[in-house]
Order: sequence, then C-alpha cells, then structure tokens
Amino acid sequence: MSEAIQTFENFKLNKQLLEAVADAGYTKPTPIQEKAIPLALAGHDLLGIAQTGTGKTAAYVLPILMKIKYAQGMHPRALIMAPTRELVMQIEEAVISFGKFTDLRFVSLYGGLGPKTQIEKIQQGVDIIISTPGRFLDLYKKGEVFTKEIKTMVLDEADKMLDMGFMPQIRSILEVIPTKRQNLLFSATFGAKVDKFSQEFLEFPERIEIDPQATTAETIHQIKYSVPNIKTKINLLEHLLEEETLNRIIVFTKSRKNAESVYSYLERKKLGEIRVIHANKGQNTRINSMEDFKSGEVRILVATDVAARGLDISMVSHVINFDVPLIYEDYVHRIGRTGRAEKDGIAISFINPAEIYHFDRIEEIIRMQVPEVQIPAEVIIAKTPFEESQAYAREIDNQKRKENPDFKGGFHEKKARPKPNPLVKEKKRGNKNSKAKRNRNQMKTQGKWKKKGD
Repeated sequence: MSEAIQTFENFKLNKQLLEAVADAGYTKPTPIQEKAIPLALAGHDLLGIAQTGTGKTAAYVLPILMKIKYAQGMHPRALIMAPTRELVMQIEEAVISFGKFTDLRFVSLYGGLGPKTQIEKIQQGVDIIISTPGRFLDLYKKGEVFTKEIKTMVLDEADKMLDMGFMPQIRSILEVIPTKRQNLLFSATFGAKVDKFSQEFLEFPERIEIDPQATTAETIHQIKYSVPNIKTKINLLEHLLEEETLNRIIVFTKSRKNAESVYSYLERKKLGEIRVIHANKGQNTRINSMEDFKSGEVRILVATDVAARGLDISMVSHVINFDVPLIYEDYVHRIGRTGRAEKDGIAISFINPAEIYHFDRIEEIIRMQVPEVQIPAEVIIAKTPFEESQAYAREIDNQKRKENPDFKGGFHEKKARPKPNPLVKEKKRGNKNSKAKRNRNQMKTQGKWKKKGD
C-alpha cells in the first residue's frame, strides 16, 4: 500500500480537505496516515500503534471530516476522546486546520474552567465533540449532550488514558452511545491493558503497527549523564543552557516540587525566557505558557509529564530529562517532543544513583543502549548530603529487594526482640522465692537463722 499511495490525492478526499492539507504544508502522508486513512474511510474498526510525532491525529481527523462532510442537525456525529486538556486542544487545532474550508461545527470539552461557554456551543449545534472523559460525562449527566447520532468514536493516547485510571468513565460513555458505530483506537504503546481493552472496545479491528512498540524516532540523538546528586544536576543543567545551540528546550521533572525548584533557579540565572507548567498551574496559565513556547517567545519550558504526551510543538531542539520517569513508556513520549517531522533533535537524561535501575529498564524497552557522556570539567560536582545519600541507598535496597525478595540490605526491617512473657517471669520469680524459703527453713533447722533485732 505504501508504494501505491504517495500523496493525499490518492485517498480520494474532497477538494476542501485537500486544499486545507496543502495549506498546512503537508506534501505526502506519513506511514501511519498511509495505512490508517484508507481503512478508516472504508468503515473498519482500527487499532493504530505508532510512536508520538508520527501524524496519528491527522490519520483519524481527515477520515472523520470526510465522512461527516458538512454541518447537519444539532447533535454530534463523531466523538474524539483524549486523556488531557492539552491533547484535546491539540486535536482541536488539527480540526480547525483541516476543516477550515468546511462548515463543520465542533466543540472542545475539558475541565479547569467553567462549562458555561462549552454548553452554549453545544446548544448552537455541533458535529464533532473533542473531550476528556470526565467533562463529557459531566455534561451528559446535565442533559446537555445527546449521543444517539454518534457514528464514530476515537480514543487517542489509549495507553495513557488507561494509566490515568479513566477506564470506569470510558465504560460509562460506551453505555450511553450507540452500539452500532465505528471505533478507532490509537496508542503509542501496546501493553497488556491496551490489548485487553482493545478486545472489549473494537470489533474485528484492522491493526496497524508502524514501528515496534516503544521505539524512539531515528531523528532523536540520545545521550545520558551519570550525576551523583540533585545539586550537580542543577549545575550541569545550567552549564548546558549556557550554550546558544540549545534554542528551544523542554526540561522534564518527576514532580511539581522539582519543576518549581528548577524553574525558580533558572529564572534567577537569566538564561532566557522561561515558563513552568504542571497540574497545579491554572488552565489559562498553562495555555498561555504553551502558546508562548510554541511561538518562540519562551526559550525554556519546565514541565512535569502532564506535557509529555500529544503536544505538537515544532522546532524543539532539546529535551532534557532532569529526572528519569518512573513510568518507563513516558520516556518515549517525553523525548518525542523533539525530532519531529523528520527534523533532528537531542534528548539528554540526568541519572542519579537511584535512577540507574529505572534507566536500565527504559533501555530494555527501547531496545538500545543510550551512550553515556562524561560531565564537562567546567561543571562543579557537588558533594552529596548525608540525607540524600541515605535516600539513594534506601531506594537502591528497595530495587534489589524487588528483584530478590530474600535480599536484606542495609535498610531492611530488623526483627524485633521478643517481649518477655510475664507468666514465665512470674514463674521464675516464684521459683526464686521458693528457693530462698527453703534456705531459711534449712538454717532454722540448723539453728543458724536469726531474726532482725536478735
């Protein structure tokens, strides 16, 4: 099929869509688009496995726009579900871009702001709903969403959706939409959860797997540094950011606390415009930060994994993993922010002693050994504080215990000494008293016992 289809014209899309595709700068379809679009247009259920940045969004948005064609009625005919508001917003951008020469109506539903404006758009009539599971159910229960005309349902980033615990909401949604519909499921990885859910969600699906699961794009050059502690990580990060070749950088951390700490430190160093996004940031703040980063006004974006998936940000030169992700598949999604659209990118990982175990597992998943680079001589290697050293040692003990349940280590729980049995103690005391009494009686018999005062 890939040899027969080389342009979007081969898909038999209508003129409006072809003009929009050309305006968006697409000249030829990506592999996932080549295989998925014809099958989706033919009405098949579809399971698409492809790494991030390969064009999955267009692979289902274009068929939906083609099948719906024009505005009709008041109620939605297609439903696209995504795990995060950021991904919903990206899908919305794709619908706007590819549907700009049509009169199709759409609405994006997500939390973080009041539903009033979203409800007003639904009441005006809508053809496509793009939503997170929670907000969709909220508005359905309020009687604002009618589902009887939905003919196509898409689940994007299905693996992440399941990891985030959305299965109950998804099952509730499947109960209120028509059973006769086309289902499209897209995911960057294909683990046991996705496999099980796909059997429940899809009917005789066509499966497309562009690359082996959890592979990284060839356009991404990956390196790693072994770093003894968090202070040295900060020193190394500052050193790297002083290089002008790092022009648009995302720094990923494992927690909101670390994100704020890194952000505060870099902001004081005046290394360029910087923003931070994580779950505690308000919706408008996050949107504005992303838009400023996309436009090039912001050089450095510090983020937790809330921003690792599904965000189409072009021209990211470097991704820096300040912390190694504990959900190993997230490594692929993090570094997938760079090296997009066949452009080169660099992914750098800082690995402390307790993270070596996790990065080894990541290398097993991506089936490659990431080259290690020595810390530059100019970087000050700080001494590891005792508390931090102890925390690493404790974590390493836990990792070894996970591999070998019999491993004790230096931080295993020592067996408590058994408490003395009070009954036994009383018995012993009784024995002792009895012996003393016998001695007194013996002395009395021998005439040797004297009372006090005698």
